[in-house]
Amino acid sequence: MSSRERGKAEEEAKHPSSREGRFSFAPASAGSAGSPARRQPRRRPVIAIDGPAGAGKSTVARSVAAALGYTYIDTGAMYRAVALATLEAGIAPGDGEAVGRVADRVDVRPRGGRLRLLLDGRDVTGRLRSPEVEAVVSTVAAHAQVRRVLVALQRRLAAAGGVVLDGRDTGTHVVPDADCKVFLTASVEERARRRLRQLEREGYRMNLGEVAEEIRRRDAMDSGREVAPLRPAPDALVLDTTGMTVNGVVQLILDRCRQLGAQRRDR
Repeated sequence: MSSRERGKAEEEAKHPSSREGRFSFAPASAGSAGSPARRQPRRRPVIAIDGPAGAGKSTVARSVAAALGYTYIDTGAMYRAVALATLEAGIAPGDGEAVGRVADRVDVRPRGGRLRLLLDGRDVTGRLRSPEVEAVVSTVAAHAQVRRVLVALQRRLAAAGGVVLDGRDTGTHVVPDADCKVFLTASVEERARRRLRQLEREGYRMNLGEVAEEIRRRDAMDSGREVAPLRPAPDALVLDTTGMTVNGVVQLILDRCRQLGAQRRDR
């Protein structure tokens, strides 16, 4: 997924052929195992997009949200904000109790259909993709104390619907009753190339081998953690995005969500 494709997708998303009025469906029940307590019916749907690092989640989720006029919620950025605060405070990333207290300092503010990450009132949204944060975020995110705080925040943000979440466990743990679930993946080589391009755009210098090794390490940690490990939900659409364009992936997700909506209306 090149920067040109991203720009094209986001531009086309401003003028989609099928807007939210054609994409509405009844909310799923919240009674599945591991789901949060039953809620009042949502006014609008919730879409959950999960996958490993470099699978294209953020680019795709932003485009899907723009196409529908929904709010985009980057759950991974919240864990990155905690990782950044942990580094700034000189706290050992493996200290779950201390890192859990840091998580209480993260806040969000809506702006232009997206959420800005605040740390002690400072907007740190633009500082969350550094290699230093990347190196510790999986360790930070594995702590039950951290996930308890951030998952509660993510559920509050999603409660009314009209949101697209992306992350590692949104469809399996955060909103298991999401109306549409998607799991994106791609080869390690493809994901490493995407991540390297992103780092270069942001002024960081690494080589492809280093990035690929970091992705493999994160895959192992995210898939093997005890709390809410990385895995597709049983009812998720699984898409291998290797070699696919952003527009192609976005269209498949929109088609899937419309299909699910039609099925629910027919029941």
